[in-house]
Amino acid sequence: MANGQYFIRAATVREQAVGTTKRQCNEATERKWTFPRAIVLLIVGAVVSSTACVRRTITITTEPPNARVFLNDQEVGRSAVTTDFLWYGDYGVTIRKEGYETLQTNWVIKRPWYQYMPLDFFSEVLWPGQLHDTHSQHYVLAPEKIPTQEELIGRAVETRDRALDARK
Repeated sequence: MANGQYFIRAATVREQAVGTTKRQCNEATERKWTFPRAIVLLIVGAVVSSTACVRRTITITTEPPNARVFLNDQEVGRSAVTTDFLWYGDYGVTIRKEGYETLQTNWVIKRPWYQYMPLDFFSEVLWPGQLHDTHSQHYVLAPEKIPTQEELIGRAVETRDRALDARK
């Protein structure tokens, strides 16, 4: 055998041995990661495909109906109005209707028991259906009081006096 053929044959044998070793290593790695990969894929698939979530809505009704309703200075519609909300806590409510006094108040919306940690993870992510958290509030508007001429003059004089005192 010529010297060049010996090197070619040795290289071929070595490549076959290395290829066998790589193949055995890859097979062992695949066997080792098959089960955990399946679990991870199953969990990711369940999370992605699940329709779990919590829908939060508030409903505001008024007497008289059809009043303009504002939540945190954003108009949400005319009463009776139902709208979605994102967080629990304090909301500024303003209600206006012609012929009635404007009502400005706060409404504290408290979270239900399943929205506290760590339960919120299960209700938001793992629960197999949709939860609907609803809150409602009813407001009665007072008729607008038309001031008498004497009351208007009294307020005007009072405002003028305050303005003149501020100049000094």
